Amino acid sequence: MSTVREVQVTFDCADPRSLSEFWNEVLGYVLPPPPPGFADWDAFRASLPPELRNSASACVDPAGAGPRLFFQRVPEGKSAKNRVHLDVRAAPGLAGDDRMAVLEAEAERLVALGATRVERHDPAPPMGAGHLVMQDPEGNEFCLD
Repeated sequence: MSTVREVQVTFDCADPRSLSEFWNEVLGYVLPPPPPGFADWDAFRASLPPELRNSASACVDPAGAGPRLFFQRVPEGKSAKNRVHLDVRAAPGLAGDDRMAVLEAEAERLVALGATRVERHDPAPPMGAGHLVMQDPEGNEFCLD
């Protein structure tokens, strides 16, 4: 029998700190505790050489149920559609107009945080309950589902 593994989702990005703060707001996540010996992340960053101060960040589910998200700075920008993306479950159990109203309200909240709305897919039974395609502030696609 195989062992169940934890999953971390890693994002290549230009600004790890800002992107982790965005996803904290989207998911209700928090920054993990700073490394031992540091009162907070700002103190840790101040201890690093300037070129490393925003090279990585992370966010975690405070309840410990969801995967850790890790953000690492890379020199290149995003150049194509993601092959893997997150589905943010904003309307589980809802259907039809009620579902789409909840997704639309969540899309408005996320746009105010820096997301971009890409397209709407209306419900199309039996295969699709309806969802919204979005992008985070660095252009990574995700869906409101």
